[in-house]
Amino acid sequence: MHIGQHIKQVMREKNITATQLAKDICCTRPHIHKIFRKENLDISLLLHISKALKHDFFKDLSEEYKQM
Repeated sequence: MHIGQHIKQVMREKNITATQLAKDICCTRPHIHKIFRKENLDISLLLHISKALKHDFFKDLSEEYKQM
C-alpha cells in the first residue's frame, strides 16, 4: 500500500483539504503534498494523521498484511 496515496484518497472521501489537514497536524500545506508522495511514513506522523482524519490507517495496513 502506498500510504501517501491512501491518505490522499481518504481525504478526498471525507472532503478534507490539504490546508485543513496541515492546520490539524501543525505543518504546512506543501508538507502534506510531500506526504502524498511517500510510500512509508513515520509511525508518530501516521498516528497524528489518523487522529486528524478520524481514520485508522494502521487497520488498513494490517488488513493488507493479512492478505499477503
